[in-house]
Amino acid sequence: MALGAAGVFRDGTVPRMENNIRDLRTTEVIAASMKVRYSGVTSTVAALLPVHAKRLPIAALGPKLPAHWPKVSWCSVLTKGWTRPPGRPGRIWHARRNNEMLAGWLLKAVLRQPLKLLFTSAAQRRHSAWTRFLLRRMDAVIAVSPESGSYLEVPHTVNLHGINTETYRPAADRAAEWAATGLPGKYGVGVFGRVRAQKGVDRFVDAMIELLPQYPDFTAVVVGQVTLDQREFAAQQQAKVAAAGLTQRIVFLGERPAEEVPLWLRRMTIVVGPQRWEGFGLVPAEAMASGAPVVATRVGAAMHLIREGETGFLCDVDDMATLQRRVGELMVDPDRAAQMGRAGREHVIANFSIEREAAGIEAVYARLFAEWK
Repeated sequence: MALGAAGVFRDGTVPRMENNIRDLRTTEVIAASMKVRYSGVTSTVAALLPVHAKRLPIAALGPKLPAHWPKVSWCSVLTKGWTRPPGRPGRIWHARRNNEMLAGWLLKAVLRQPLKLLFTSAAQRRHSAWTRFLLRRMDAVIAVSPESGSYLEVPHTVNLHGINTETYRPAADRAAEWAATGLPGKYGVGVFGRVRAQKGVDRFVDAMIELLPQYPDFTAVVVGQVTLDQREFAAQQQAKVAAAGLTQRIVFLGERPAEEVPLWLRRMTIVVGPQRWEGFGLVPAEAMASGAPVVATRVGAAMHLIREGETGFLCDVDDMATLQRRVGELMVDPDRAAQMGRAGREHVIANFSIEREAAGIEAVYARLFAEWK
């Protein structure tokens, strides 16, 4: 894909960049990231941007972006958006949320900026009428799994998510990493994601209340944000833990800074994914890349990520008895868990690297440029 070196004019000159602000005139792809709160979508953009930026002139657009991200401002988009990158008929607007689709469509349809619109869809549900309206205005759509693609009524390309296997890597000494937390026991079992029913945190808590008394070397952690509308739900889970006398062994860590999440995954001997539903769900891949086996429900992309009995276990979405039993099988045999964790990392490196995902996206970029009329 001959898009040129990132941030370089095709005649070889280099534009000025200050505080990682990219010159829109040389930017071929705008990766919209228009949500203030950190989310799974933000995580995806954060993982992909550095990979793309090595190979093409790309910049993010949105509020409160990390300082190290290559970025453009709304001011430049609204004043220079009619310019064309050297050698290109226009630029690509890559959206991953409804508001980003809307913004790109308005720039193209109302302000007549030379844009091709691309949307990445992760949802595994029937889209609203508004979302379907916006999807029909896209020039291309990527689905992150066959399941999410099955809900799309427009042509699309399936390109599975990948993760950065350098960021998500096993601990050199997991026992030492766990000991450094100051938490009791020798091993950690955890659930990661926002504290809400959709993520199955209540199911995790119930399973841990049953299992932990049998396995005194384990401590359970819940890593994730409690939003205002979920405070009552979170309080209910903590009350169950207190009633069971396990407040020292089922620990709610709250939302951790993004850079701490890989560290906590490295500390886990087992990761549990008890979700009731999910769009894609990167946690299983992140956990396996970190050397932990995963026991999860068959939602999102878990069935594509987990090899049954080799890198973890799957169960039906309402079969919590099987989920609890499978977690217990790994708690009773940490060596087996470690072996499955090693297999999981090899599986992720081979099939779900961020480089593979980026290459698939860049193939769509190349097609859009080639088909531009």
